Amino acid sequence: MTEKDFLPGAYQKFPENGKVTWKAPSNIALVKYWGKRPVQIPANPSLSFTLDTCATTTSVYFEKKDANDTLSFDLFFEGKPKNDFKPKIRTFLERIEMYVPFLKKYHFTIETSNSFPHSSGIASSASGMAALSLCLMDIEKQLNPTMDEALFYAKASYLARLGSGSACRSIKSNLVQWGEHGNIPNSSDLYGIEYPFDVDPVFKSYCDTILLVHKGQKQVSSTVGHQLMHGHPYAENRFQQAFSNLDKLKPILASGDLEEFIKLVESEALTLHAMMMTSMPYFILMKPDTLEIINKIWKFREETKTPVCFTLDAGANVHMLYPSSAKEKVLGFIQDKLIEHCENGQYIHDRVGVGAIKING
Repeated sequence: MTEKDFLPGAYQKFPENGKVTWKAPSNIALVKYWGKRPVQIPANPSLSFTLDTCATTTSVYFEKKDANDTLSFDLFFEGKPKNDFKPKIRTFLERIEMYVPFLKKYHFTIETSNSFPHSSGIASSASGMAALSLCLMDIEKQLNPTMDEALFYAKASYLARLGSGSACRSIKSNLVQWGEHGNIPNSSDLYGIEYPFDVDPVFKSYCDTILLVHKGQKQVSSTVGHQLMHGHPYAENRFQQAFSNLDKLKPILASGDLEEFIKLVESEALTLHAMMMTSMPYFILMKPDTLEIINKIWKFREETKTPVCFTLDAGANVHMLYPSSAKEKVLGFIQDKLIEHCENGQYIHDRVGVGAIKING
């Protein structure tokens, strides 16, 4: 699909008011996206696990208004007015208005909540923008009931990307790929797709336990980090590495080769942070406890032969990835050795999930 496919025709009807609610999950990238071109086009393709427990639930109440020349909305986060979020949401709505031109016809009340700490290195902007985009698409579906499911989800992913790049990977289930790649059919820079190749069952029930090393705001936002890839001395090599790693993952995911999966995923995580440490200005988002955890995971894996690995997002928290068969052993290891490195002893147990869901009522 191209951008033109997401421009709507004439709407069939305009309901007076209503409410829609969607729950969208976070995601954790296996092959990382870092660096972008305008507008929200990735410099390299990426692949992520869709999560389950870590999610944003968003309700949008809409009511027809008399004047339809301005955007009008109220925003509540965790039940409280969130005016400091409003500029980002306004920018997003302005950016997508040509694709959902009903926006100025309604006043919207947006109520949103996370199941995890905001800006903790867990992809809160991804799940948040995905949930909001699905709500807007649900409203558009009421205006155009003949819209088919494929267009609905592709356009939701497209809109989500315009709010936060990785949000386009928080719509569909299991494994989602984003970014044009010559060897991946139907891949697109414009929206995420369900990974189209064979995947061994071991990866469809994979676990992700997130160790919350640092729950506060990051010192450098992902938006700034992406911009610092412009002119980065290692950027082009990194982009080519991502293309290559997606090719390498295909037989790994098909065969369930955990040893090679671990090598590639950990290399991707460390490469992401190497890009941060070698940008200008340079910055480090890992904390001392992040490194302690990584070293303990390596030691545990070597001594017990448990197929557990780590990955990192753009933050200090550590995502421990492992097959569900190893859950008991890994959670015991976390309690014994790693919980001391977590802020207030906190971690979140998650797993590969089914994607975004509509909540009725």
